[in-house]
Amino acid sequence: MPVDAAPPPGASTASREPGPADGCFHALDPRSVAAARIAGAIAASAVALPILVAVLTAAVAAPLGAAQAAAAFGAWAAATALLAAWCLAWPRVRYRHLRYRLDAQGFTIRRGVVWRSVTSVPKLRVQHTDVSQGPIERAFDLATLVVHTAGTQDASVSLGGLPHGVALRIRDYLIDAEAESGDDRGV
Repeated sequence: MPVDAAPPPGASTASREPGPADGCFHALDPRSVAAARIAGAIAASAVALPILVAVLTAAVAAPLGAAQAAAAFGAWAAATALLAAWCLAWPRVRYRHLRYRLDAQGFTIRRGVVWRSVTSVPKLRVQHTDVSQGPIERAFDLATLVVHTAGTQDASVSLGGLPHGVALRIRDYLIDAEAESGDDRGV
């Protein structure tokens, strides 16, 4: 399967899980799209519902005519529909444009749709790593890998949407690589 190709629907992610430092670019887990859509729906609801309450309150409290109240509600409905469409479409676009690689030199993340960036973390710069899971990630058996580095700018690099087991294997590889380098910083 080409590096940038999306997996076929229903494909198992177990056969595509990378081994430590295989040097190939990998996509996030396809379940990350569904998890991001759910998170987006929650965020959109948190924005849209208070605005709806404000529109309804203004329609009742202010001397708005029926046409003005309908226009206010229509504007809210249109904005909410656009926000919902964005929350539905964006996770798939992001998924297609985000790749990561672990190799002998370190950890690399390629991301971006309009503004593209490549972030490389050399193994020697790794201070420590974290693997975290929020409730939505836990439901999908996904995790976020956070690699903390020496330095001030971009001192930590995070990558969400990894299968939990893969995130743990990458974390363990980066920790083992630090120990193998003979770096005795006392950290």
